[in-house]
Amino acid sequence: MRLLLTGVLRSVGTAIWSLNPMQNQQIRIRLKAFDHRLIDQSTQEIVETAKRTGAQVRGPIPLPTRKERFTVLVSPHVNKDARDQYEIRTHKRVLDIVQPTDKTVDALMKLDLAAGVEVQISLG
Repeated sequence: MRLLLTGVLRSVGTAIWSLNPMQNQQIRIRLKAFDHRLIDQSTQEIVETAKRTGAQVRGPIPLPTRKERFTVLVSPHVNKDARDQYEIRTHKRVLDIVQPTDKTVDALMKLDLAAGVEVQISLG
């Protein structure tokens, strides 16, 4: 009998976990971050941890980057031609861990990822 991880890790840092006895399941991990270097580092840590414990990993799969653009008037009263433009890019990655073992689940729960990376974990 295997115990598999289900739950969602919110960006605040609180986690909701429940362990269910199931077989032939997979864990899907979705990562979001504003900095692509942080998200790549976090995905690399997750992949290394999963492979070290004997699980098969699919991914990381890069999802489309969301670009939000904001235009702000520089002057509070006149000069509508003077504007600043800002952009926020949200990078996303998906990892699938196929046939995770008990050691994989324990190692993923103990993994400490960088701040600024939102992690969602679901059982699929």
